[in-house]
Amino acid sequence: MNMSLRWYGPGYDTVTLEQIRQIPGVRGVITTLYGTQPGEVWDREEIRSLKKTVEDAGLSILGIESVNVHDDIKTGAKDRDRCIDNYITTLECLGEEDIHMVCYNFMPVFDWTRSELARKRADGSTVLAYNQDIIDKIDPEHMRESIEAMSAGYVMPGWEPERMGRLADLFAMYREVDEEKLFSNLIYFLEAIGPVCEKYDIRMGIHPDDPAWPIFGLPRIITDKAHIEKFLKAVDKPYNGLTLCTGSLGSNQNNDIPGIIEAAKGRIAFAHVRNLKYNSDRDFEEAAHLSSDGSMDMYKIMKTLYDTGFDGCIRPDHGRAIWGEDAMPGYGLYDRALGAMYLQGLWEAIRKNG
Repeated sequence: MNMSLRWYGPGYDTVTLEQIRQIPGVRGVITTLYGTQPGEVWDREEIRSLKKTVEDAGLSILGIESVNVHDDIKTGAKDRDRCIDNYITTLECLGEEDIHMVCYNFMPVFDWTRSELARKRADGSTVLAYNQDIIDKIDPEHMRESIEAMSAGYVMPGWEPERMGRLADLFAMYREVDEEKLFSNLIYFLEAIGPVCEKYDIRMGIHPDDPAWPIFGLPRIITDKAHIEKFLKAVDKPYNGLTLCTGSLGSNQNNDIPGIIEAAKGRIAFAHVRNLKYNSDRDFEEAAHLSSDGSMDMYKIMKTLYDTGFDGCIRPDHGRAIWGEDAMPGYGLYDRALGAMYLQGLWEAIRKNG
């Protein structure tokens, strides 16, 4: 198991590589070329430069999150083959630079949705939260303004203004896309990129939908054990894998996370591990990674990963805003560093007792 931290790159992240290097056990980052747009070819020199920056700080790039998938691919629009060709070229560049894991998602329009980015908890920390009653009152074409108003001036991943400025067009693109068509377009994409993934030993880890149910009338296809098993069977190749996100899957209280881990044994390319606190079936908030701070059994999750032979990369996921830190909501240093240490402590105890 390799512990990592997500890092957005020079000019985008308030957390420095020097700070990340000082978290015991963290030897690499999950990063991206944050300024690129979906459908663009990543410049190999930019990848190489990013890699050098990370390595000069004593770390390594353990994976990419994300190489975003263009909406023409997701909707099956006429330009999808050109966009797929560009994606393949980007994967070639990553493979040539010895990067072998890519996290991506296939969510329509919104990569993730929250009703609050700074809900105050009893301990004084603030967290990302979701309340369905609030979401139901929001016009989806105004979600951009809602997120921007709560983002403390940071550009939130998945809510980049270039895409969010054309929400009406995006919703129009997805008007005729149901769950079956979206899934078919995903399989088309995965089969097309298969040869380059196999050539460079790149593992693709699809990120589950967040939250794990349809919103604003948009379909969702990676939401639970049944959908994940269908997905892994449809392209039954080692390169086609899952990014296990306990928070996204855990948004649905009916999801058995250890059961999903067992069902995806050998196919989990990457793991995001975080805790949630359920307030009702329509309201959840993100918690500290510690089991007792939320509603999820983090020991059981980590033990199931261990017992099923997971040997990939893990990162603590969204953290609370604590100790007065000014950072992108969910992506400060302090609470994610605490999370990295806690998860490593669980892993060491499980390994020594195993």
